[in-house]
Amino acid sequence: MPVLEIEATVTRRGQTTLPSAIRRALKVGTQGAIVFRIEESGQVTLAKKDSMDADPVIGQFLSFLAADMMARPDALRPVTADWLAGLQYLVKDVAIDLEASLSAEDE
Repeated sequence: MPVLEIEATVTRRGQTTLPSAIRRALKVGTQGAIVFRIEESGQVTLAKKDSMDADPVIGQFLSFLAADMMARPDALRPVTADWLAGLQYLVKDVAIDLEASLSAEDE
């Protein structure tokens, strides 16, 4: 018997919301990472992603950025209103439907 069983709905895009009770049990906050595992029996388990599972490339890139910011703090520039306006212009006609089904290519 499970200690806790919670039902969730899967959207047309194949997404679901991780229920708050599960997030608390896993001690996963917003932007936290989880991992799904499929056992040989077909049972799926969900766990908090260990820091050891972290992507080494991302870790190296973040370390590079941190070192560069420390070495060259004068190179840091704030986002300007003009830069933001230019970015908004580039995406003004982009429509995204978060409820749309994923294409077979995106699955």
